[in-house]
Amino acid sequence: MSIQMKNIQFPSASYDEWKEQAVKALKGKPFESLFTKTIEGVTLEPLYTEEMLADKLGDYLEKQISTIRSLKDSDGFKVAQQVYGENASQFFTLLQESIERGNDCITIDSRVPFHWDEDNLSRLANCLKENSFKIYIENENDPILGVFDKINEPSVKGFIVSSEPTDLDTFNNVRTIAINTVPYHHEGATAIEELAISLALASKYAEQAGGFEHVISKAFVNFAIDTQFFSEIAKLRAFKVLWKAFSKAFNVDRLAAVPILAETSLRSYTKADPYVNLLRAGNEAFAGLIGGADYFTVHPHDCLTKPTGKSIRIARNVSLVLKEESYVENVLDASGGSYFIETLTAEYVEKAWELFLDIEKAGGIDAYSQSGKLQTKLDNLFQSRLKAVETRKHSLIGTNIYANPADDVLAETNPQFAQIKRLAITFEQLRVNYKKTEPKIAILTYGKLKDFKPRADFVEGFLATVGVVPEKSGEITSLDAAKEWLERADYGYVIIAAKDEDAKLLVPSLLEHKPENLLVDVAGKFKDEREIWLSNGLNGFIFAGQNIVEKLTEVHESLKGVQQ
Repeated sequence: MSIQMKNIQFPSASYDEWKEQAVKALKGKPFESLFTKTIEGVTLEPLYTEEMLADKLGDYLEKQISTIRSLKDSDGFKVAQQVYGENASQFFTLLQESIERGNDCITIDSRVPFHWDEDNLSRLANCLKENSFKIYIENENDPILGVFDKINEPSVKGFIVSSEPTDLDTFNNVRTIAINTVPYHHEGATAIEELAISLALASKYAEQAGGFEHVISKAFVNFAIDTQFFSEIAKLRAFKVLWKAFSKAFNVDRLAAVPILAETSLRSYTKADPYVNLLRAGNEAFAGLIGGADYFTVHPHDCLTKPTGKSIRIARNVSLVLKEESYVENVLDASGGSYFIETLTAEYVEKAWELFLDIEKAGGIDAYSQSGKLQTKLDNLFQSRLKAVETRKHSLIGTNIYANPADDVLAETNPQFAQIKRLAITFEQLRVNYKKTEPKIAILTYGKLKDFKPRADFVEGFLATVGVVPEKSGEITSLDAAKEWLERADYGYVIIAAKDEDAKLLVPSLLEHKPENLLVDVAGKFKDEREIWLSNGLNGFIFAGQNIVEKLTEVHESLKGVQQ
């Protein structure tokens, strides 16, 4: 049997043949409906082939792949677990525990709930002498920097993440020029902006240092990795290609790899249903591993509120499991040669380089920021992301879809991440508001179960996003029964769920008999009936593609007014 299998050959199919079958499967929908336009302005095709890749990149493909594979700073994927603690004693206990359990790079945000006094700095110094580290500081006067006065070994290795370079030149292996794109990421930047900004920051620091050689020896880049799996892989790969082009502009003879640090994005993290953050973290860490990050920090799933020993351990183990069980670490550039990834990488390189040149023409990153162009761009991008979530064009599992109405939004906030612009915030605020007012809401289900169930389920999921579990009338099969139920219904808000032809008969009659203060919506668009129904007392409609936050905010305000 095995010999026979080896001799079997499957016929190859051309792109045109595949397209022909795809068009048939679409049953009248245009083939172009399979193309996806991303927020970066890149159009994703439904299928990528070797011929398409060769046509787009030609001889450049080999150069792209060789550049990516040669610019790996480390020989692996190192775990950079952040250390937390409510006091100094707990902090240092957890720090030591993290080292013993697989933490390769001690990661510390200097904004801890205790003081960096002489004793704590001495204890920290002893740890940093033996382990590599990544330290987030607020500025060059940050108290934690006093730890370097207590370290007499210039061979210590680590990274200082700050908004401006830090003067620690006596420590040759401590990289202090942080090309940190994470703040821009959380403001809404796409992969294109992050890549362009990384080069613009490097250009700025080279000018400040009086040359690029100092930047090469002291710089590192820090990226946030979001849930768009393939996009994030391509982003990290594209950076290496861009870094080579950037270095050539400074006439660098011997190109050196710059360390790539990365962390899970908090833009998509949520306070309600925080365990979904575990799925996001795993997806993002795996993208970082495949994309070639040298150090990776997984933020605990409850880091927005209060990380626990358990959540910190789980976060660390996400990276450890990926390292040990995926075997990706044993492969150089695991996604290299993928028609899709290579094409996307090249697209990002082209678009990011173009934006970088625009920033430089504007006078550099500082001038570009001061002009307001950068913030306007980031604000527009964030609003586009927010709108996509609020209309369900982008799924935020557990928040705008498949939400658990029993979840609570914890009031506690971790001050380290309090200022992050997250996509779930508007849903969380609405959930809190609905819990305070506890309005009585029901679905009037008309007809047989098979007729109303799809729309009733949609409405139930719609309301679940703000923590509401509506009551349901059950099968109502006559107009008189529907009128009677509505007249005696003790609710503030009722949504009618019925198939189109039933709703067109039911709604006008019910509007004549509904209690004065009762808000009534209907599930569906009903474009032809819209104006007359609204003029006769219908509150509105619930339908797919609607802005959930806007709709349920309006409903809440109306219900609050009625209750008052």
